[in-house]
Amino acid sequence: MHMPTPPKEPGTHPDCRKVNEILGRMGDKWTIMAITMLAGEPRRFNELKRLIGGISQQMLTRTLKALERDGMVTRKVYPTIPPQVEYALTDLGRSLATPLMQLAMWVLDHLGEIEAHRASHDARLLSEDR
Repeated sequence: MHMPTPPKEPGTHPDCRKVNEILGRMGDKWTIMAITMLAGEPRRFNELKRLIGGISQQMLTRTLKALERDGMVTRKVYPTIPPQVEYALTDLGRSLATPLMQLAMWVLDHLGEIEAHRASHDARLLSEDR
């Protein structure tokens, strides 16, 4: 895989701000959770809220609106009483779900090693403080 060469001066690429804005949104924990929960199938709002856990209704609404604006998610309203709303990933959203799921798998594969390094680091800091 080809890795692009970073500019010599950080932040000098003309699209740097745009890239940072989008990476900031895509790297947000709620965005990652919403995309991964939608990766398998479309879901209704309350189902997403239950699956994600810990997210407020307001934050989930904001997250889904931002994803819809970016073209990652579609929103379908069913004419029922009360109205039911279903969210699904677009092709663009599915193309993002793939590397996000790979990153999550990498974390799971290396979690024990990372936790061991953290414990060793914290113990070293603790002994230096004494």
